[in-house]
Amino acid sequence: MLISAAAPFLLGLLYSSAAFPKPGTERINERPIIGILTQENTDETLKPFGKAYIPASYVKYLESAGCRVAPIRLTLPESEYEKLFYSINGILFPGGAVDLQKSNFAKAAKIFYRLALQVFHIGDYFPVWGTCLGLQLLTVLTAGENLLSDALAENVSLPLNLTDDAASSRMFSDFPPDLLKAMSQEKLTANFHHYGIGSQVFKANAKLREFYSVLSTNTDSLGKEYVSTIEGKVYPMYAVQWHPEVNRFEWEKDLAYPHSRNAVHLASFMADFFVNEARKSTHSFSSPEEEEMALIYHHHPMYVGNFSSYEQVYFF
Repeated sequence: MLISAAAPFLLGLLYSSAAFPKPGTERINERPIIGILTQENTDETLKPFGKAYIPASYVKYLESAGCRVAPIRLTLPESEYEKLFYSINGILFPGGAVDLQKSNFAKAAKIFYRLALQVFHIGDYFPVWGTCLGLQLLTVLTAGENLLSDALAENVSLPLNLTDDAASSRMFSDFPPDLLKAMSQEKLTANFHHYGIGSQVFKANAKLREFYSVLSTNTDSLGKEYVSTIEGKVYPMYAVQWHPEVNRFEWEKDLAYPHSRNAVHLASFMADFFVNEARKSTHSFSSPEEEEMALIYHHHPMYVGNFSSYEQVYFF
């Protein structure tokens, strides 16, 4: 059972890194499968092709680091989500534009978030990643309320304002020093968002402040500072307000997709990090046949580059 606020003696352990066992090297999974939660289709130009979608860049981004991908459909029974949770080795919540509390996307994500916290308390490991809307959603799930405000950074690439916690973070621990330097000086991150969580709002909220370390911030077009990279202090939960997947796999020339050598290196290291986190999970499907049927290989991406900001999209 998920630990509740009614158990104060356990909440004292919640943010202690020594409180829970960590996976050992003997548990490394060399065949990880990461789920990508399908996004509700709110784009008028894409709606004719499906009710939900996954941009192919997210799939390629993860696969490039040595994993396979399972699309996670919306509106499944909770029992089916729980079965999938114990079958895959991590999940990615992609960007999009839906309600962060009432949408089917948010409801499905909440189940995986809850289960990831729950199993960690018994020594199980299930990493969660949020990109753009995914970061915003994780803050809502953790805080229990929507604390977002305007954070306009639409179609702009930016360097990251790395915090003191970045140097000791898990996310950036294997990054070479020259790449860390480039991240703070060069425009390597693609931003396409109208909302975010302000740095001061984040710091003022005890639940967020105690749960996550802020690894970077940025300033929007109106001069407001917002949180742009976070990781769980204890739990394997990670999120970015920017889009690392586009650096290698999206090519619309009128959009701020950074394609420099360092931008490509940054995307590679980010994907490697999360897939390596998934290798710490030993969840598996009940049979080879069930595993094979869950993979994205049964679906075919559609070319939409002639009328969309994406090159290819999987529709569901």
